[in-house]
Amino acid sequence: MHDPTAGRQPAPRRARRSRGRLLAGLLAMLTLVGTLAPGAAPAAADTVRDQQWQLSFLRATSAWNYSTGRDVTVAVIDSGVDATHPDLVGQVLPGTDFVDGTTDGRTDVVGHGTAVAAFIAGRNDEDGVVGLAPRTKILPIRVLDPRNEYDSAATIAKAVRWAVDRGVEVINLSLGSADTAKVLTDAIAYAFSKDVVVVACDGNTSNDRGAKVWHPARQPGVVAVSGVVRTGAFWTGSLQGPETVLAAPSTELTAAGIDHGYWRVQGTSFGAPMVSATAALLRSRYPDLSAANVVNRLIRTADDEGPAGRDSQYGYGIVDPVAALTEAVPPVSRNPLLTSVTTNRGGSAPSVTPTPSVPSSDQSAVQAPGPAAPATAAPTETPLAARIERLRSHALLLGGALAVALLIGVGVVGYALMGQRPRAGRQGWDLPPEDRSPPPPPHW
Repeated sequence: MHDPTAGRQPAPRRARRSRGRLLAGLLAMLTLVGTLAPGAAPAAADTVRDQQWQLSFLRATSAWNYSTGRDVTVAVIDSGVDATHPDLVGQVLPGTDFVDGTTDGRTDVVGHGTAVAAFIAGRNDEDGVVGLAPRTKILPIRVLDPRNEYDSAATIAKAVRWAVDRGVEVINLSLGSADTAKVLTDAIAYAFSKDVVVVACDGNTSNDRGAKVWHPARQPGVVAVSGVVRTGAFWTGSLQGPETVLAAPSTELTAAGIDHGYWRVQGTSFGAPMVSATAALLRSRYPDLSAANVVNRLIRTADDEGPAGRDSQYGYGIVDPVAALTEAVPPVSRNPLLTSVTTNRGGSAPSVTPTPSVPSSDQSAVQAPGPAAPATAAPTETPLAARIERLRSHALLLGGALAVALLIGVGVVGYALMGQRPRAGRQGWDLPPEDRSPPPPPHW
């Protein structure tokens, strides 16, 4: 398949990323100063848009100069998606329900799928969660029950095949099991045969299902996603292994939730949709690009962190939407992930007992990566009250920003005198170290 950017001279990626990461750090510091300033409103009073640090980290506005995901559909195989959430109105297509057949996938009593969908395709408006591919459409497929569990890998396999047969270009799987199920392996092979990109999360250490990367993420050919924090450092709550392909923001994220609300979440469940969104951006910009070349472009343009080359924490590196959309990458004839990793067969963690009313056909019943309840829900406000509070917060923030500017000026001069350069463009400001932070929310 012809790659339309092959043969172009690569741009200096590191320098651009350094500026992007510095900007993300400055925004985080300004937000922190605004929150801590005397008399300032609590953080929850800031607009949800202001809390979307992953957008500046991934240089979303620059990526949108090339693609917004138009004419691409991503299947979100999850707990369903609330199509009435303000961030997702008009973005969600009718789907299906493999739990009890009572919905068309456009409702969500758990909130997990709604959060995932908004990170992919949240509307680009003044407030709320903005997706990395805001013009992409979501095909919701419900496989998680009200306990945030799925009974059998056969259910996920049916969902994958159903999505493929409806013509989706990308499938997002923010779930998994310690066990390998052949029925799901075969379904994913079917997706590959139909030119579909499959993205899945590595899994979280807090779910206590062993230390291996989950299946289907560890299935060769699948883009397995681990997590990073604001600085770009590996998130220690993420599972890791040789099957890891890419890393993406996974902590301190404000997500769309149930009842049209928002909550703070963390977990590789939410790094995966940022990679799925990047794949959607690529498939929109280059509609003739094969799935194999989309995957190849994702991994060849990733921001390599950790040991040089592929490693168990970052895989090939942190996903870089702008580089993926613009850099020269030689085309390939098949998915490069199908020849680079051997299959990891089986898992050691015990299976969750399936519900008595729905007998399991295998031993791969699991809980999705996260609880049904939010860690902390942001209080809702009336539009007028929100605007008044926002003006007040911005006034306070301006004063804080002036003080920060002076501090930054001193810091930049000192930094220049020392002659040091930030590692891979990711050194900068962040929230307090993890060992001094408030207890983190439950891992999803």
